[in-house]
Amino acid sequence: MEKNMRMKKIFKRDGKAIVVALDGFGFSANTQGIDRTIKNLDQLIEQGLDAALVTFGQAVTYSDELSQLTSILRVDATTNVFDNSVPDTDGYFGIEEALMLGCDGVVCMTFPGAGQREATSHKLLSELAKTGAKWRVPVIAETLPFGYPVTSQESNQGEVIATGARLGTEFGADIIKTRFSGTVEDKLIVEKADRPVLALGGPKTDTLSYFKFVKHCMDSGAKGVAVGRNITQDENPIGMVAGLNVIIHKNGSAEEAFETYNKVY
Repeated sequence: MEKNMRMKKIFKRDGKAIVVALDGFGFSANTQGIDRTIKNLDQLIEQGLDAALVTFGQAVTYSDELSQLTSILRVDATTNVFDNSVPDTDGYFGIEEALMLGCDGVVCMTFPGAGQREATSHKLLSELAKTGAKWRVPVIAETLPFGYPVTSQESNQGEVIATGARLGTEFGADIIKTRFSGTVEDKLIVEKADRPVLALGGPKTDTLSYFKFVKHCMDSGAKGVAVGRNITQDENPIGMVAGLNVIIHKNGSAEEAFETYNKVY
């Protein structure tokens, strides 16, 4: 299959995507709601879910459930699952495993500005990009300046995030997944990335404020979102996806998304 065909399975006809991140087991002990979400995938798909980020184990264990939508294999994981800062990561899988499992893409993290962690993460990305080009498999780079969490004002500045995103592009990424600062500088992220950008799930806040953040990301040029806990740990994950669908695929407002969220269960 050509790479652009796989890209079209991630991004729908309008070039946008709602992606649920189910790969939290590789980075954190805080994984409540993930298994429940997988068991309810059919309902999420009905409300507009397009794709899922998954671990190798999930792709094997939940092959029937995941066959309903596009899956993207997480190839890296933390080296200390009990440290929520994700102090380091390593690569464990690759393009071959993704193809074997029927996935249509791979994703890995990079850490621009993080010293040796930057070097090792970009090395992994470059190897994935080379193999992905050979086998026509899209590669998503999750570019996180200085590290996994926001730890300083600089790590959440649009200009800094934009530089990290562009590095991901230069090392061969087909799609950039990164944080947005919530400021006007976020347009620079999309401009510099020169690739489709998926906004990270965003802050854990009240539902209307979250929808306003997503609307800001889309208005800044993002092509969609990759959301973990704001779906998996929400009291109404089906309504959350329905609300995201209003903003992302229907170009609706945050208020319209919130109204839909309260109607769909």
